[in-house]
Amino acid sequence: MKLLKEEYPSLRFVNLPGYRLRYGRKSVITTLKIFLQIPKILIQINRENRWLNIFLKNENIDAIISDNRYGLHSKKLTCVFITHQLQIKTPFGEIADKILQKLNYRYIDKFSACWIPDSENNNSLAGKLSHPEIFPGTPVKYIGLLSRLVKKETIAVYKILILLSGPEPQRTIFENIVLNNLKLYNEKTILVRGLPGEKKTISLSPNVEMHNHLSASELNEKICQSDIVICRSGYSTIMDLARLRKKSIMIPTPGQTEQGYLAEYLFKKKLILRIDQKDFSLAEAIEAAGKFPYKEFEEKNYNLLEEAIDKLKDSIYNSKK
Repeated sequence: MKLLKEEYPSLRFVNLPGYRLRYGRKSVITTLKIFLQIPKILIQINRENRWLNIFLKNENIDAIISDNRYGLHSKKLTCVFITHQLQIKTPFGEIADKILQKLNYRYIDKFSACWIPDSENNNSLAGKLSHPEIFPGTPVKYIGLLSRLVKKETIAVYKILILLSGPEPQRTIFENIVLNNLKLYNEKTILVRGLPGEKKTISLSPNVEMHNHLSASELNEKICQSDIVICRSGYSTIMDLARLRKKSIMIPTPGQTEQGYLAEYLFKKKLILRIDQKDFSLAEAIEAAGKFPYKEFEEKNYNLLEEAIDKLKDSIYNSKK
């Protein structure tokens, strides 16, 4: 919310508690914690649906676009669910994946439509996550990449930009690994810590520029001025860097199966260099990136999201005639 308020200060915001998942310091602990919190997630989904029903009694709403919030659906109006995970990967094997997919579809089918931020064809960034063998019953539409960023031709200022993100404690764990590595690195570097609401520049060393947070326009500029980006393999980050056609080294968050799958899938397509956190060495990563046969992502159909929104607006207008 801090980030969104900064980007869209004129919009109205309402508070809706998130799922508030807890993560561990080790991969196996994170996996176990997420599994044990499934009942908590289901309870919160029911709570947010009750919250929505109360909210709709007092607000004149035409439609809902839900970014992975399963409870934000109502039979009274058009409700769109956005996700790139039709098939949710688990570390427990194919049977567990199928059971979770059925549960996933049970909720998605309560929406009027499902928008998928990916390409419909083989030019996919999410692989099997967004292109499963079986689709939900509700209408599905691929809307291409979602990114606030725009590619700009500029002169390289930084050798690397390190973008930290994700849940604690893993964000801080990786930050400490990075900071220890930077003590021995002399190239021009920028580190963005991923702490919205704490916007300030910190001088770490003559060669390292560190920010708690950057606005979308500032981050856009800094990424374009960097040779290589080091970051987590979260899907939003993947879409941003694909849009900018930027070389990257991605380190999946330990215990997050989705990030592990995406990193391995994109590594095989030679779109990113994947390195596990336990094996991370900044000097070795930069050396490996220099030898890696990177391929650029070729984005097509830039207007799919705009077309989907126009169609949604038309349907609302026609329903009110």
